[in-house]
Amino acid sequence: MTLKLGVIGTGAIGQEHIRRCSQVLQGAKVVAVSDINLNGAAQAVKRLGLDAEVLPDGKQVIKASNVDALIITSWDPTHEEFVLAAIAAGKPVFCEKPLAVTAAGCKRIVDAEIAYGRRLVQVGFMRPYDQGYRALKKVIDSGEIGQPLMLHCAHRNPNVDEGYTTDMAITNTMIHELGVLRWLLNDDYVSAQVIFPRATAHTHAKLRDPQIVLLETVKGARIDVEVFVNCQYGYDIQTEVVGENGIASLPEPSSVLLRSGAKRSHTILTDWKDRFIDAYDVELQDFINGVIHGELTGPSAWDGYAASVAADACVAAQKTPGLVSISLPPRPAFYER
Repeated sequence: MTLKLGVIGTGAIGQEHIRRCSQVLQGAKVVAVSDINLNGAAQAVKRLGLDAEVLPDGKQVIKASNVDALIITSWDPTHEEFVLAAIAAGKPVFCEKPLAVTAAGCKRIVDAEIAYGRRLVQVGFMRPYDQGYRALKKVIDSGEIGQPLMLHCAHRNPNVDEGYTTDMAITNTMIHELGVLRWLLNDDYVSAQVIFPRATAHTHAKLRDPQIVLLETVKGARIDVEVFVNCQYGYDIQTEVVGENGIASLPEPSSVLLRSGAKRSHTILTDWKDRFIDAYDVELQDFINGVIHGELTGPSAWDGYAASVAADACVAAQKTPGLVSISLPPRPAFYER
């Protein structure tokens, strides 16, 4: 069986997903695309050598009779509308993070999926598919370092543009940590606090950068996440887990050790697409396989909702010096399957 995909959103990540579904992965082909910039969508289809129809609206892609499943990579505020439409059409949908821009929007998706009666949604949290994170989780789950007590994390980008604002450090950037750390620890969050150090000279008026987010989990672990999106030197993801009996750290991406010019060095990646390129491949192949076999097993709408509940609290904590509580309802039995 060849799964026929419709892609809504042909920006950078949309084009990457179209490329991998068409040239790298097995069992699927892209047959329809749409974007608010129709000319850009048409150029992307031509550049990638696709035999795919360019439709003027995402809803038409969802309704298209030749589309079996959807990939949503459009502007964040459109995610909720398109995911709900896909559920109403009974079509499986892979939605890039965030699932919706608010927890309330994610909850509407959760409710719609439960009402439909079958899992149709997978959220684009790719880090659980990354070999490094999988290796780190294996060590934690083995008990080798004992119970996790503290986590020290960093999410650094070389730079961001003028449209990037303070809240986006949570909703667009740290949302990855909020998703993967729940999975890594098999735990949920109970409080958040945000601290702003001295601002970098490389930021702009609408962005307080860097910032440090402090989290506490249900089981009592303490987490600090440094979000620094104008670090200049590269794209750098760090996670160190301090356990009762030892410390485990996320492996660095593979690179050649270079001795040259009186220096000993490793290359640091500068593009997030390169850092997690293999994880993106694995997660989308998992989605394709799940749709074909009738059972999605990747990050669920509930995972998207839980991360968004925490994100809402972190955004609130940006505006107050104290702790903000995080209250997540019990996980529905629907998502225990």
